[in-house]
Amino acid sequence: HRKNGGQGEGDQHRGGQHLLDADGLALFIWMGEILFRTRISSDMFKGLAPWTGWLPGRLMHVNIIGCSIFAAVSGSSAATAATIGRMTIPELNRRGYDPMMTLGSLAGAGTLGLLIPPSIIMIVYGVAADVSIARLFIAGVIPGIVLTGLFMLYVGGWSLLNPGRVPPPEPPQSFAAKIRDTGALIPVVMLIAAVLGSIYVGIATPTEAAGIGVLGSLVLALVTGTLNWTTFRDSLFGAAHTSCMIGFILAGAAFLTVAMGYTGIPRLLAEWITTMQLSPAALLVALTAFFVVMGCFLDGISMVVLTTSVILPMVQRAGIDLLWFGIYIIIVVEMAQITPPVGFNLFVLQSMTGKDIFTIGKASLPFFLLMVVMVALLWIFPGMVSWLPSMMIG
Repeated sequence: HRKNGGQGEGDQHRGGQHLLDADGLALFIWMGEILFRTRISSDMFKGLAPWTGWLPGRLMHVNIIGCSIFAAVSGSSAATAATIGRMTIPELNRRGYDPMMTLGSLAGAGTLGLLIPPSIIMIVYGVAADVSIARLFIAGVIPGIVLTGLFMLYVGGWSLLNPGRVPPPEPPQSFAAKIRDTGALIPVVMLIAAVLGSIYVGIATPTEAAGIGVLGSLVLALVTGTLNWTTFRDSLFGAAHTSCMIGFILAGAAFLTVAMGYTGIPRLLAEWITTMQLSPAALLVALTAFFVVMGCFLDGISMVVLTTSVILPMVQRAGIDLLWFGIYIIIVVEMAQITPPVGFNLFVLQSMTGKDIFTIGKASLPFFLLMVVMVALLWIFPGMVSWLPSMMIG
């Protein structure tokens, strides 16, 4: 393996444009609150129901599909879980879907915000490892799709094994009725297209696109006749509540990161792994365990920042491609997002549902194990990472 090209100034500029700051996070959360408090979210389910009805698990897949699409907008697992969860949790509970599967699928799929580009943590790793951010973005596409497929396969399999915990299917519809109901999706599709398109055409940063999303949500709510002073005020207060909660979590994570940095524990553990002189496969097993343990106490970006300077040299000596390792480390960091007691997505869902964090962690466990399977698939089929970058970037 060889190290995949450095990061030039152009890559840095493109990567910087994909950063989502605190304002963008709050705006995306507000967009989700607006959609949740108006008729648009229920219209989305009405439009999707005819087409997911044949899948085992039916509307449970909306969590995963919604998170995978929104991940391409936000680049943040917190924004993905909060925005999609605000729309889907009440609707799925109202329709009688299993609450634990609702929480687990949302917590697991919310982590796709880290893997599906643009991704904040990809930029952090690219800078730390001197790997092209553009190549990292492209390399994350196929693993993101595969992981989404694994989540959907699990939900389908679980539904077949537990038919009593899935509500009965919707009444059969004619094709014309399906087309008519699908029309309810048009406003949401237009909104997603406006947000995504503004980013990928290059006319807006993710933060600016979040503003477009809020404005579009308000316009759609106004057109559908569901926007009034009460829904506007409640959506604003709800967004402020969730954003402040996430801000406090970030502040606590930053304090813990500084404290752990002063103790030197992450660096000492990484150096201890270095002294073990492991084979490449054994090294990855050890690093997976290391990052999962660190994920119980640190957020993903802090783990990357605190450990890469020690870990990357031994990864290179083991002959592991740094581009491949970047996607690997992002998936392992995804695991850390749903491991108590400091799993970021668990805190987000706890604030939205009132469930205790260990209940949500239990619901998320199958999706944690699916990420372990994904790491194994990456090792067996490394072409999942390297094929698209080799085709699209010289």
